[in-house]
Amino acid sequence: MPYNLRRTTDRAGDSGMESVAIEWNEDGTFKKFSGDTPLIGCSMRVGCLGARSSSAQDYWITTPITEILEEIKNESVHYIRFKTKNSEYEWWAGEYPGVRNQHSHLRKI
Repeated sequence: MPYNLRRTTDRAGDSGMESVAIEWNEDGTFKKFSGDTPLIGCSMRVGCLGARSSSAQDYWITTPITEILEEIKNESVHYIRFKTKNSEYEWWAGEYPGVRNQHSHLRKI
């Protein structure tokens, strides 16, 4: 199942089979990988495991996460909305929340 990462202001981001939370040392150097979901204090990297031949980017990486704003986890999606120092992002695996019901206000005639 592909992972998705999108900045809320301009929808920039990436998707792919790789999602990793990156923990940093105090001096800003790599410390360790800490799973595949967003965690406070970690940066998120989402994208392709290998180089893409037709794309200018292989992944998107955020600055460290400062706050988790929302989390939805059920049989069809794991969704987390979070803030970094500079931006707000959505991360999800599965069906984007609300897709099934986005036209629920419409009725078949």
